[in-house]
Amino acid sequence: QVQLVESGGQLVQAGGSLRLSCAEVASARKFSLYAMGWFRQAPGKEREFVAAITWGGGRTYYEDSVKGRFTISRDNGKNTVYLQMNSLKPEDTAVYYCVAGGVAGPKADYDFWGQGTQVTVSS
Repeated sequence: QVQLVESGGQLVQAGGSLRLSCAEVASARKFSLYAMGWFRQAPGKEREFVAAITWGGGRTYYEDSVKGRFTISRDNGKNTVYLQMNSLKPEDTAVYYCVAGGVAGPKADYDFWGQGTQVTVSS
């Protein structure tokens, strides 16, 4: 089984930065085998893909509105994936979910989901 625990969400002003972390805490040996990603869901909106990274970290994917502002990375030695978010906008306000699956990408199916962490960007 895979258990994902997100952290790092908080209230920040527009233009600021945050780094979200997601640690896999139940299946450390398998973490490096999974593609990892982030989704988000704002109030009243559908959940949307944000970013993903392949198991080895060699390829990344981003939703168009976050390209150039967000960076996904992973440290397989620490069983952790990160989402560095810069130049934050109020429209980035959402609950951010960490995901794990067999294949990375915006259309991929992810088997495991974290509980989510709230990011609020004030104007």
